[in-house]
Amino acid sequence: MKIVIINSGSSSIKYQLIDMPTKEVICSGMIDRIGLETSNLTYKTNKDSLEEMLPIPNHKIGLEKIAQLLLDETIGVIKSTQDIDAVGHRVVHGGASFSDTVMIDDEVKEKIKQLFELAPLHNPANLEGIIVAEEVFSSAKQVAVFDTAFHQTMPEVAYRYAIPNYLLTENKIRAYGFHGTSHKYVSEKAIGFLEKSDKIITIHLGNGCSITAVKDGKSIDHSMGFGPMNGLVMGTRSGDIDQSVIFYMVNTLGYKLSEVNTVLQKQSGMLGLTGHSDLRDIQANAEKGDANCQLALDMNVYRIKKYIGSYAAVLNGIDAIIFTAGIGENSAYIRKSVCADMQFLGLELDETKNETRSSDIREINTQNSKTKILVVPTNEELEIANQVYDLIFA
Repeated sequence: MKIVIINSGSSSIKYQLIDMPTKEVICSGMIDRIGLETSNLTYKTNKDSLEEMLPIPNHKIGLEKIAQLLLDETIGVIKSTQDIDAVGHRVVHGGASFSDTVMIDDEVKEKIKQLFELAPLHNPANLEGIIVAEEVFSSAKQVAVFDTAFHQTMPEVAYRYAIPNYLLTENKIRAYGFHGTSHKYVSEKAIGFLEKSDKIITIHLGNGCSITAVKDGKSIDHSMGFGPMNGLVMGTRSGDIDQSVIFYMVNTLGYKLSEVNTVLQKQSGMLGLTGHSDLRDIQANAEKGDANCQLALDMNVYRIKKYIGSYAAVLNGIDAIIFTAGIGENSAYIRKSVCADMQFLGLELDETKNETRSSDIREINTQNSKTKILVVPTNEELEIANQVYDLIFA
């Protein structure tokens, strides 16, 4: 069966057409920098490839462009939308409603919409992808895979907040965790690769960033919480911040709550610190001597190191750390900076290996390093396809 996978991030869309159960990738591609002046579009099959720079102002236009490419008379890979059996959608926030993969119906869409406020950069884009896919691939089964599902194994001591009990029991306010599809995929790949992998830390670094403590293959703690805004410094999100700042902005500076939300979700993080949300631009400017860009990189690295240290304590030691996602897989600078001065945790980076690019899982630690350092390319699309296939044929 042919499954289209749509993975809508806060500023990107990754997509694949996968044949299951063979897991053959028929075509794949990505649109990134959505909403900026120029977006990058890639499309690749076994025979053809296409790269374009063009304005993609929002996710709806991006998804429509992807559908056009799949159906294109020259480089397309399907003759009719009837060729598609299912569409698998990454949905960031499932709240208390979803802990498993589900078939999409009107009730599911309404619940995804109700969670917009908790994941304002993602759930709207995820729902948009569903709506467009229902129009374009009208005969296909539509399936939602939730980022929060992998973190349902977190113990109560990790997912609860120290707030009145009724806010959990009645209002379901707790830490849910995100990027679960990626953390699940790369942790399983690492476990298969390593001889000893009881205690690992997976570090997902993209426009959104998160870190997970994984013990015996299960998530036991995670940097994001009720919504995907706290934890590490991100492209436009602040990460961890003192709650008092919010009250100060509202009560003293006169901000509306909606304005505070916009500032913390869309105007903070690396964008707020530098004027740029893309790490490639920030690194390039830092190399030219931009002090704000260099400070932002240092803050980003500092926060990651703090979480590694705390999760090493939670796990009582670590066997490996894993870098993944766009920044984690491609930024040798960030990996080198994170691993610097971490000998107390047994981390010794091999700088030559770190500079080597590869699409395969690889070690970048020295031979004498007590703790393994891995780069594991994530494949959320394949993980989604696996879950879609399992649901349909369960």
